[in-house]
Amino acid sequence: MTSPVKTVAVFEAKEGLQGELEKLLRSMIAPSRAEPGNLRYDLWQDIDIPRRFVLDELYQNGKAVAAHRATPHFQHYLSRINTLAERTATVVHAVDVAGVISA
Repeated sequence: MTSPVKTVAVFEAKEGLQGELEKLLRSMIAPSRAEPGNLRYDLWQDIDIPRRFVLDELYQNGKAVAAHRATPHFQHYLSRINTLAERTATVVHAVDVAGVISA
């Protein structure tokens, strides 16, 4: 069995673009959750800094992540995200996670 892959991405909307960023991020939720291999796709908003969003993704394995990145909705997101926000993404695999076979 291969290890699940998690991506945690933090986005901070550029000045005046919070609404557009939120709309783009929300547009990714339904199609991403419907992908084979997707286990979670959750969007959070910072309580103290409303223009900051956190995306928490979990996929069955690296192949599922690669398939996600090849989808039309991800390609659309990729074409727009850098104009809307500063972003930092971290991709990790399970080391010791409850309910998951550790790597």
